[in-house]
Amino acid sequence: MRMKRTLLLAPVLALTAVLSTAALADPITISILGTDGWFGNQADQAGGGSSAGYDMMQQYMKDHPDVKFDVRGVPFSELDTTQLSAMEAHQGPDIMIVNSVTVGSFIDRGYLVPLDDLIKTNGLKTDIFYPGMLSSAVYAGKTYGLPIDTGTRVLYYNKKLLADAGVQPPASWDELKADAPKLGGPKAIFLNNDAYYALPFIYGAGGDLLDVPNKKIVVNSAQNVQALETAKGLLDAKAATTALDQANSYNNMKAAFSAGQVAMEIDGPWTVVDLLKGDAFKDPANLGVALLPGKGSGPVGGHDYVVRQGTKAKASSLKFIQCMSSTESQVTVSKKLGLLPTRKSAYDSPDVKSQPTVAAFEPAIKQTHPRPWVPAGAQLFDQLKIDYAYVLSGQKDARTALDEVAKAYKDQVVPDYTVG
Repeated sequence: MRMKRTLLLAPVLALTAVLSTAALADPITISILGTDGWFGNQADQAGGGSSAGYDMMQQYMKDHPDVKFDVRGVPFSELDTTQLSAMEAHQGPDIMIVNSVTVGSFIDRGYLVPLDDLIKTNGLKTDIFYPGMLSSAVYAGKTYGLPIDTGTRVLYYNKKLLADAGVQPPASWDELKADAPKLGGPKAIFLNNDAYYALPFIYGAGGDLLDVPNKKIVVNSAQNVQALETAKGLLDAKAATTALDQANSYNNMKAAFSAGQVAMEIDGPWTVVDLLKGDAFKDPANLGVALLPGKGSGPVGGHDYVVRQGTKAKASSLKFIQCMSSTESQVTVSKKLGLLPTRKSAYDSPDVKSQPTVAAFEPAIKQTHPRPWVPAGAQLFDQLKIDYAYVLSGQKDARTALDEVAKAYKDQVVPDYTVG
């Protein structure tokens, strides 16, 4: 999943000296590896700063004086490789905050502890989470992680521009195409030229990338061909714009929308902080959130708490995860980082309801579409990214492009699957 967050380029965070309980002899140490966006950087901590993760660990130690923490934070872009290297060296942390798309590869390598027995022992029921959030950490009927935050795609819209045009957020792509002339034609919506942003079209057409239960590659299905033709059709009808320069497409989309140059965009919750800095949303109330056109179904993503196989602090680690997965903790994360809770109960909190854009995501969260959670799931977007760009630029038709993606899946990603 493509997540655009402002992350501090911090060195390894050695917070043990700060997050300690010197009053007790030999407290249990729990080591954690996550992003520096979650824990803050070392300079922040030395200067008395705070972050969502840091503050909650401080509170946890007040309630559990037999525990201290050894925390390492890295930039989000380095998270997957840093965690993999640590586990391959058999000296990884007790707990990791893992990108949901990466969990499967770690499970496949035998690096994670199944949590079912420990979850049962601690009385933590997994049905407190929205089903789509938990699915990334469930393999072969076993649960290997608990979701810390989630994300999906919604339709962001400029309320003033739509009101001035006398239109409502479109319920279908055809409706968007029909309303586009009132919104300035191509200025109606900016389509990000990236594989992950093709998924709303694919899921909205009833398609998918893989049929995991039947071990089939379905990325080149008739539904998906129609989906990509729909996206290209918006451009051809001058009902949308895009940036064919794929490397800058996302930033161009966000800049155009936040400046009021386009009326709509498709994106996730992490973009809100940056959007509100733009001229179009100096009044935050002007930022509208609606379900995606079509079936309104976006891909689900986020991060999971997992426990490393071989940890000597397994029981303590799960107890900490249970606390961090509480409604109170999820509300704190939402308040501080603007992320979406995964627990159903968190959306009832006044602190969550008071954040209009976060609260507005709940309908979308209820109908997310899980990505194919396979060990090589992160690789599913490599070839799709290339060929989706070819389709939008008109260099390839949708059928040819998706057949090439299917071949790449067979050759490189899921060789034991059949095509079609």
